Amino acid sequence: MKTKTMYLCSSCGYQTTKWMGKCPNCDEWNTLAESTVQKTSGKSGGVVTPREPIQRLSEVEIRGEERLKTGIMEFDRVMGGGIVRDSVTIITSPPGGGKSTLSLMIAGKLAEDGLRVLYASGEESDSQIKSRANRILQKIADNIWVLADTSMDRVLECIAEVDADFIILDSIQTFSLAEFLPSRAGNPTQTMECASALVHTAKNKSRPRAALMIGQMNKNDEIVGVRALEHLVDAVLVLEGDQELRALVATKNRFGNTGEMGFFTMEETGLTSVDNPSEYFMTKRNAEDAVSGSAITVLREGSRPVVVEIESLVSDSFTPYPSRISETMKKDTLNTLLSILEQRGGIKLYDKNVVAKTTGGLQLKEQSGNLAVLMSIASAVKNIALPSDWAFLADVGLTGELKKVPSTEVRIKELDRMGFTKVFVAKGAVKEKKWEHIQVMEFKNLAQILHYIVGNVK
Repeated sequence: MKTKTMYLCSSCGYQTTKWMGKCPNCDEWNTLAESTVQKTSGKSGGVVTPREPIQRLSEVEIRGEERLKTGIMEFDRVMGGGIVRDSVTIITSPPGGGKSTLSLMIAGKLAEDGLRVLYASGEESDSQIKSRANRILQKIADNIWVLADTSMDRVLECIAEVDADFIILDSIQTFSLAEFLPSRAGNPTQTMECASALVHTAKNKSRPRAALMIGQMNKNDEIVGVRALEHLVDAVLVLEGDQELRALVATKNRFGNTGEMGFFTMEETGLTSVDNPSEYFMTKRNAEDAVSGSAITVLREGSRPVVVEIESLVSDSFTPYPSRISETMKKDTLNTLLSILEQRGGIKLYDKNVVAKTTGGLQLKEQSGNLAVLMSIASAVKNIALPSDWAFLADVGLTGELKKVPSTEVRIKELDRMGFTKVFVAKGAVKEKKWEHIQVMEFKNLAQILHYIVGNVK
């Protein structure tokens, strides 16, 4: 066995035999970390990895993507219909985000369906895992095995010993392989080699297995370790939110829609799927209870339309620089929309404080809600309550013109399903004019729609 010192970039995975202040591959500074690796000399008869046969692409057989259904609706949606049997997924979140809780819930659901599950933890003892299972699982199945160890070699032995169908590693940064000692757990080399060993085990053609790795998150909201770890796995899931509402986002998914999002609420018994988020992100009001400063729009979260309420508060400012505050959109975006409302809509805001947000804290990442933001602010300024069964679905240009947004008809279909009676869109945005409940109102610019709703604003 030969020992060799290498330097591995924690950002891109680049390897070099000498230390440098700047990685020549990704141009990041101070990312090269020392790693000690052991190599087996070819003369001593090292292990030979069997070679895969070369094939013509036209002759390759496509295996059916058999998926493991967990019964957790929002998780299965994000995964594209369930977990592919020979796939490897990594899930990350800030500390306390719920990744271990969700993983144990998945283990419980799959075990109920008769699958053999191995839960390996390098962070918790077996008694700690059992205590959490007693709290969040209604029944602990007999085919869940627990291993509290940081040895990846032992994990691989246990996978074969119990013939596991589904493997959970909590977390990948706590495991190490004896072959790469004295590099400690969490070292980029150990993390990548442990992950590679799990991928190799999961994708065995004769015995495919599904695996879920939990990854720690750093202060930059990224998975601890090299970015190559994300390229190695099939799906990367991020669990966001630190309050009651949690959002599960697929930032990568080879077997589903990248960007798909699922919603959960954190409760005493674990995470609960929010199966109809449109009801969660809006306030239900009767017609007589309508309030000023509220407007409805539809956002696309992954492949799903979600009805969202925009709330605004406008007050007099007694300082030279009025406040512009938003928790759910960029400050520059809010300032741009306020300029459009002043110049193209005729509503003066130079002496007003403006606060805008969404109900439920959903981030406004797309422009389809811009008209609703403007109408919410105009409603607050004029103290005119917009009917609670009206919605606004358009972008607004710097010229004040209303712009069509993607998937307009899909969004209107969701509004129609929810029982809305009117939706305001850009001229020519839709081809279909007849809906079951909703009337589509088309306008060319912001001034026209303001005049229609709040009257002469000049």
